Amino acid sequence: MNTVTVAEIKRRGMAAIEEGLRRGPLRIVKRNKPAAVVLSEEDYLRLTGEQPQGRPGMTALQWLLAQPATGSRDKADIDASLADQRTW
Repeated sequence: MNTVTVAEIKRRGMAAIEEGLRRGPLRIVKRNKPAAVVLSEEDYLRLTGEQPQGRPGMTALQWLLAQPATGSRDKADIDASLADQRTW
């Protein structure tokens, strides 16, 4: 079975997901229970019947980086928010 744990995703990030997707749909496990399934763009489009967008062979990371920025917060605001969260 093609699985990855949430802990592994936290540790390795998108690399863990991309590596798993090379072997097909990827099941994400959280606290020893199935939590989600990640599909490649091609598998998703096949299931939904949608037409592909973007270019074939684009990795998940390339796709994410190609998305337009939609947030309205600036870096200082994000840094302050993170600093507040980390004071525990």
